[in-house]
Amino acid sequence: MTQIDFYVLPEATSEARWLFACRLIDKVQRLGMRTLVAMDTEAEARQFDQLLWTFKPESFVPHQLINAGKPAPVEITFNDQTGDHQGLLLNLSKTIPAYFSRFERLIEVVIQEPLSLQTSRERFSFYKQRGYPIETRKL
Repeated sequence: MTQIDFYVLPEATSEARWLFACRLIDKVQRLGMRTLVAMDTEAEARQFDQLLWTFKPESFVPHQLINAGKPAPVEITFNDQTGDHQGLLLNLSKTIPAYFSRFERLIEVVIQEPLSLQTSRERFSFYKQRGYPIETRKL
């Protein structure tokens, strides 16, 4: 069963959410975990792709948009394409991806913005009602 982790940030901006996601991806990639990042649109996926190249000058996170060539340890999707990923799903989209349950672990990143908080509460309830193990990590 998929382990669900909510990381609750003290910041309220989507920029803080994306930067945290980059740092988290950097860490888990160094641990050898493959990661799929779910975004809402191709434009967002391309922006996040660029941020992964630039967020930390001394860091290198091998990544690409999904199906952009030979599979990479970190791939970014903006549709239902998941490649052969099954380890970690980092959800930065506004919805719960229909394919989330095929992953060992799902991470949701919460910011202190009213709409984000409301959406996160709804997601938490969705997972809880279905019996998924949930951890909340306040940062």
